[in-house]
Order: sequence, then C-alpha cells, then structure tokens
Amino acid sequence: SHTNLFQLVKDKVVRFRRTGESTRSEDEGESREQVIKIAEQTDLESVALADGAPVPREFANPTDDTFMVEDAVEAIGFGTFQWKLSILTGLSWMADAMEMMILSILAPQLHCEWRLPSLEVALLTSAVFIGMMISSSLWGNIADKYGRKTGLKMSVLWTMFYGLMSAFAPIYGWILILRALVGFGIGGAPQSVTLYAEFLPMKSRATCILLIEIFWALGTVFEVLLAILVMPTLGWRWLLGLSTIPLFIFGFLCFWLPESARYDVLTGNQEKALATLKRIATENGAPMPLGKLIAARQEDRGKIKDLFSSDFRWTTVLLWFIWFANAFSYYGLVLLTTELFQEGGACGMSKGNKMELRCSLECKYLNSDDYKDLLWTTLSEFPGLLVTLWAIDRLGRRKTMALCFLVFSLCIIPLYGCVGRASMTVLIFIARAFIAGGFQAAYVYTPEVYPTATRALGLGTSSGMARVGALITPFVAQVMLESSVYLALSVYCCCCLLAAIASCALPIETTGRGLQESSHHDWGQEMMGRASSHSSEGFPHSSSGSQG
Repeated sequence: SHTNLFQLVKDKVVRFRRTGESTRSEDEGESREQVIKIAEQTDLESVALADGAPVPREFANPTDDTFMVEDAVEAIGFGTFQWKLSILTGLSWMADAMEMMILSILAPQLHCEWRLPSLEVALLTSAVFIGMMISSSLWGNIADKYGRKTGLKMSVLWTMFYGLMSAFAPIYGWILILRALVGFGIGGAPQSVTLYAEFLPMKSRATCILLIEIFWALGTVFEVLLAILVMPTLGWRWLLGLSTIPLFIFGFLCFWLPESARYDVLTGNQEKALATLKRIATENGAPMPLGKLIAARQEDRGKIKDLFSSDFRWTTVLLWFIWFANAFSYYGLVLLTTELFQEGGACGMSKGNKMELRCSLECKYLNSDDYKDLLWTTLSEFPGLLVTLWAIDRLGRRKTMALCFLVFSLCIIPLYGCVGRASMTVLIFIARAFIAGGFQAAYVYTPEVYPTATRALGLGTSSGMARVGALITPFVAQVMLESSVYLALSVYCCCCLLAAIASCALPIETTGRGLQESSHHDWGQEMMGRASSHSSEGFPHSSSGSQG
C-alpha cells in the first residue's frame, strides 16, 4: 500500500538525516536506490497530505538527497576540529578580558604618574566602552557582508595595533583616543564566537559556554599575573604592550581558521562550504552526509516594537535593567577593588577625607600586596561560574539571578565598616564570584525567553544596556568615591537589590523549556539560530555580545 511504502522511505531518510551515516556498502547502496526508484513512481505527496497534516521538513521530498550545513555539523559531531577552534576562540575572549582588566590597573598608575584628576581617570575607562558601543553593530555588519573570518581578522589586527600604539602614548589626550580605538576593536571580539557557534553541534553548545567563560576568567587572571611581574620594574607601557600577546598568537593562527560554511552557502559558494565541511569530517574522523548541500531558509529579523508587544513588554523592561545592573556592578567592583585596597577600605578613606582634606590629585601607587589581593579577587570568577552552573537548573534562571544580586549586596554592606584587609578581600571575592555568576545566568535566560524572530534583537538591546551600565560605572567607582565612599557603595548596593527584585518579577521562567540545549549564550547571537530540534530557520545575523 502507499502508506507502507511512504513509511519505508521515511525510515530510510530519517536514518540518513539523523545519523549522517555514509552508506558505503554496495548492498545498502543498491537497496537505497531501489527505494528511491519505487518512491519516484508513486504519488507520495497525496498520501502524505491526505489527512491535511503538513509534511515534516526531514520527510519532505524524500527522493531529493539534500542536506543543510546544520545537518552536516550535527552528523559530523564534536571532535578535534572543534577543540582547536575552542582554543582559538578562547584566545580572542582572553584578549577581550585582559583589555577590560587593564583598566583597573592602569587607572591608579596614570592618576599618579600624570597627576590626573579623578574625572579624567574615569573618562579613560569610559572611552573603551564608548568605542565598543560605536563599533559592535559595525563589526556585525562587516561579518555579515564580507564573512566571519574577514570581520574577525580585521577586528583582531585593529585591537592589536592600537593596543601596542597606546603603550607609546606621550600625553593624556593621546591615550584617551588610543584606548577608545582599542575599545572599537574589542567590539568585534564576539565575532570569534559567531564563527565558533556555526561549527558546533546542538548538544555540545551548553558545554562550550563553560569553555568560553573559563577563557574569560583566565584572561583576567593572566592580566593580574602579568601586572605583578611587569609593573614594579618595567611599568605600565610594557604592560599594555605585553597584553596584546594573545592577539598576536590569534593573528598568527588565523591562517588555519576556515570561513563559516553557513556563510559560504548563503553567498552562493557551495563548493567552498562543502570543502570546509569535508575538512572538518576528516579531522574528526566522521562520515559526511550524502547528497547535495543546500542553503537554509532565512528567518526574518524582529523589529524593536516586537520586544514591547503585550507578551514581552514587562520582560524586556526588567531584562534591560538586569543587564544594566549586571555590567554596572561587575565593572564597578573591578574598579572599586583597586581603589579600596589602596586606601585601606572605607574607614581609611573617611579618615583621610576628614583629617587631611585630600586634594583629588593626591594618589598612591599599587604595591605588591594590592596586586596579590587583586589576584585573589580575580580568581573568584571560577567558583562564580561553578555556582551558576550548579544553581541554574536546580533553582531556575530567575531565582539564580536574584540570588547572585542579593549576595553581592550583602557583601557590600560590611564594607561600610572598618573591616580589615583580609576580611575586605574575602567580601570582594564573594561579591565578584556572584556578580560574575549573575552575568552568566542573564546570558542563559535572555535567549531562552524570546521567540526566534526577536531573539537576536532581544539579546542585542540587552547587551547595549549592559554597555550603558559599564560606561557610567567609572564615574561612581572613581569619581563619586572621592567625595563619599559610603554614597558610592550605597549606589551599588541599592542597584543590585533592585535588580534582585526585578529578577523575581520576571513573568516567565525558562528552566526546562525547549531552547535550553541550543541557546545558552549571546555568542554573537549566532547560537540561537537553530533554536530547537523542530525549527528549520538559519542563524540570525551576527551582532556583538561580550561581557559588557
């Protein structure tokens, strides 16, 4: 009967689609040809649509041997190629984290060396984030138009060049411009993750978030270790120069990187895409799917008004504030750490203010104890990541975010008193672990809560709000701190308490929803494309999504 025949063909196609097995034996090859010949002589379409149900994508046109890039990536699986790509992507992420970490080390040094008022010191930090804000969509457009690899190489070389140039800056004006240009280049760093995500099978994506975040934490730790070795003897110019090492390594290894097969297919370069996929299959020792490579259907991009539809209005407003509070508090704490260590905490700063009425130009250089304590607080990123990974599925996304914000606020409160150096280090360690964990929870929740059409836009706007927070925070952590340490600490404490309330108020809990395997991270917003096992859309356009 027609129905039995259709079932036979479906079984055959399913096996081919889902396992990607390359049936090499002659017997199997012959039986497969016979099935297709029989299928060609039958009116399959009328049988399939007789009950009015649509034909599932993988069963449609069973005589047409075609596969998409996503099918090939799923069939080939995770292997040697992806491990190499993980390390390369990690280098780019490390460089990004290092450039962020430099800010907390460079600020007190230039404050002293060039006798800068605190407002100019804060502006030096903000300049980097201004550069990132201006460039993030630009790098995304370059990657969409000229290829992921091209966009990535350009941004890496740009950051490396201006990172080195800023080491030779003769005056404040020059370093301000050059650091803004470094920020402009950093805006393209997430393009490495865009490329990375396009070569990852769905089930491996959650694990790979962990890899990427470990590299971010390694970058911050490596920067502090570099400062401990370099700053006392060679000075800040050498630190700026040596901090471009991961970018140099990345630039050198770029020749190995392939262009995204998905990008090649979309631009009509099927042969090149097929060659890339064959190369990955060879490196992984896995078979390629049979048939002809075709392009995936493109999903329309969402519009800003979709984020404020009746279903998502409240979620969008709350998420924007949560992302703002996350970046504001995370980078604020990074900058506060060096300020508080220098002065001996709130007690030391208040005493200094009352007794000496210090001039805003007065300063202290970071000493070896400051660097050691900075290293300890930076190492907190690792337990922070583990806490989030443990809590996010057990407590749920919203409660995890609320917990992270609440613990951060509780750790800030004791800093109002005259706590000792050791106690202050422990409190900052815990606060930073949890606020870094809060960042990860927001990265997990946001792509899960929005539907496919508005997912890229939802992540892009949230990331933009995070940059606004990062932009404002130096003026609190470095300028407001000068006039009143209690006021500065109160701003961070209240901001995170409000963010904890906002997290609890989110109307949708996404734990256990279909997207969690495939979309755990704002990786250039590419990860969310093949959102679930039943969706057929291609990846949305790339955009920026680094931590801040």
